Amino acid sequence: MINFIPIFPLEIIVYPGEELNLHVFEPRYRQLVEECTNTSKPFGIPIIINGHLNELGTLVDIVEISKRYENGDYDIKTKGFKVFRVLEIIKDVPDKLYSGAIVNYPQNKEDAGKKALMQALINSIKELHKLLNVTKDFKKPEEKLNSYDLAHHAGLSVEQEYEFLGLFQEAQRQEYLKRHLAKVLPVLAEMEILKEKVRLNGHFRNLSASGFEL
Repeated sequence: MINFIPIFPLEIIVYPGEELNLHVFEPRYRQLVEECTNTSKPFGIPIIINGHLNELGTLVDIVEISKRYENGDYDIKTKGFKVFRVLEIIKDVPDKLYSGAIVNYPQNKEDAGKKALMQALINSIKELHKLLNVTKDFKKPEEKLNSYDLAHHAGLSVEQEYEFLGLFQEAQRQEYLKRHLAKVLPVLAEMEILKEKVRLNGHFRNLSASGFEL
C-alpha cells in the first residue's frame, strides 16, 4: 500500500510498540500535532543520521497530549506501530507548514521468533547491564518481550539501530542481536578484568605461590 503521511524527521529511531515522549515547539510541528490529534491520524518519523534523511522510518500514533503550554507548545506521548519506506518527500504541502512523504509499508513479520533464543538474548542483555553497572526496565513481562523491545537495551550504535529497523523478520532481528552481543560482551568482560588489575596495582595484596617450591 502507498500512502501520504505528514512527517516529523528526528535524530532518533523508534521501533514498533515503542513509546516516545516529545516536546513539540516548532510551529510546523505544532500544526502537525493539532491536525493529527483532531483527525485521529498518525504521523511518520523518518530518521536523520549525520544530517542525512534516511528512507526508513516509523509511523506513530499520538496516544495523548500530556500538556498544552500557553505559548502553543505541546508535550505529547506517542507510540510506534509500523515501519515505512519513503518513496518521495513532499517538502511543500498546500496550506501546511509541515512536510509530508509518499511512503509504502514493507511486509514485516512480527511473530514470536525463536523462544529459546529470545530468553538467551534477555539473559545476555542483563549481563551487559551488569557489566555496565546500569539498571534498565523492559516495562513488560519477559515472556511478552520481542526483539524490538530489546534493541535499545543492547548497546547498538545509531547506525546499527537503523540497520536493525530494516530487518523485517523476527528471526532475523533476533540473530542480529545475538551476533552483536556475542561481540560486545567478551570485550566488556575483559575491560572489567583490566579495571580490577588497575585497582589492585600499588595496593598491598595477599599472594601465594600455590605450593610452588624452589
